[in-house]
Amino acid sequence: MGSSDRDVFARAAAHAIAFRQGLATRLQRPEHGYAEALADFAGPLPETGADGRAILDDLVDRATPGLHAMAGTRFFGWVIGSSHPVGVAADWMTAAWGQNAGNHAAAPAAAACEGVAAQWLLELLDLPATASVGFVTGATVANFVALAAARGAVLRRLGWDVEADGLFGAPPIRVIIGEEAHSTVFSALQYLGLGQARVTKVAVDKEGAMLPEAFAEAMAAAADDEAVIAITQAGQINTGAFDPLPAILPSARRHSNCWVHVDGAFGLWARACPDRAFLANGIEGADSWATDGHKWLQTPYDCGFAIVRDAQAHRRAMTIAASYLPAVAEGERDPSHYVPELSRRARGFATFAMIRHFGRAGIAEMVGRHCRLARQLADALRAEPGVAVMNDVVLNQLIVRFGGNRSREESEALTRKTIATLQREGRIFAGGALWRGDWVLRISVISGGTSEDDIDVAAEAILEAWRGIRS
Repeated sequence: MGSSDRDVFARAAAHAIAFRQGLATRLQRPEHGYAEALADFAGPLPETGADGRAILDDLVDRATPGLHAMAGTRFFGWVIGSSHPVGVAADWMTAAWGQNAGNHAAAPAAAACEGVAAQWLLELLDLPATASVGFVTGATVANFVALAAARGAVLRRLGWDVEADGLFGAPPIRVIIGEEAHSTVFSALQYLGLGQARVTKVAVDKEGAMLPEAFAEAMAAAADDEAVIAITQAGQINTGAFDPLPAILPSARRHSNCWVHVDGAFGLWARACPDRAFLANGIEGADSWATDGHKWLQTPYDCGFAIVRDAQAHRRAMTIAASYLPAVAEGERDPSHYVPELSRRARGFATFAMIRHFGRAGIAEMVGRHCRLARQLADALRAEPGVAVMNDVVLNQLIVRFGGNRSREESEALTRKTIATLQREGRIFAGGALWRGDWVLRISVISGGTSEDDIDVAAEAILEAWRGIRS
């Protein structure tokens, strides 16, 4: 590597360090929206090349106004982690190593690291040690992969090989899902040919968790010779609620051909925290699970995990085979047998690095701290006249409505104005959502370094925005 290449790497590192060092003092939102960002990047196709260092400097100048402070400690907008420096550094090396993690022969270190990280994940989450793990882009694809395994398994029990013969003429599959399931699960059903609308929706309680009696009724409507996939949730996106697996599983297991999947994009990590693990009791009895690394594990993007109890069903659904690809010997693990990609990033390195950095104790502490801070913020907000915390804060999520006893229409207008003021001032970032007919401020406490001081700033910023609107 020549000196110019070394200079490019050094310049990139300097820019990255400067960005991270400035997170606390900058606006916690982008200065430019999409239209302005598009103008920042627009230009004619370059006819000739340019110096790498100059390109990086120019890229920073163009991108910075449109960057969120997602890696900071006062970002509460979505349920996303903060891309911890250790994970980012491991990801830098992953990019520099340039390994295509498609198979174990082409990238043995990547495959081996992924295999070890997979076993650590199963142990951390207290899931079956023999389950298989696919390292994917995030929970959206993790749900897709797990449900592909489910589709193949339930149809195979009816004598149909969906991997070979597709869905034309296949027996129908009944999909049972909660009314407040996340939109990405419906996307996975769409991708798999199972349809977003062809589902049985189960009634939920005020927190968005499935009602066991409603689930039992839905299961009772399934014929004995029918294929069933039940999709449950660990961590509702607005409230943090968990479907009650101990009460749901008996109804599912009474059916001869029912696969139970858990969408645990962030909530599955409650099992890594002794203080919150009770929320996820019984989840180990499911057949598959989906979760993210770039949420509570704080890995950089993109990183998610598709976990399947039946490793053979997992491999049947995902394996890519060709004559030029190496065979798998006894005791070897080919990463491409568990994901829908052949060429892909070596996501195991950053996962391995983050688990080693935190350790079991550090992950437990972080999850517990975030949940405790969410309760602290809820307590500060609900003490204010006209402010209502709309959920039981059992995890890291809280939703807030402004307006007191005013009509739904008036409260929506006041809530929207409060959110707009909060975002404009930029001391923190949080966004809005529609929850069961009410527009709310949704707050997710999940950034790795968020502290009590950050929560104090958040409470002050939210209450000042509300008081300004109220007055």
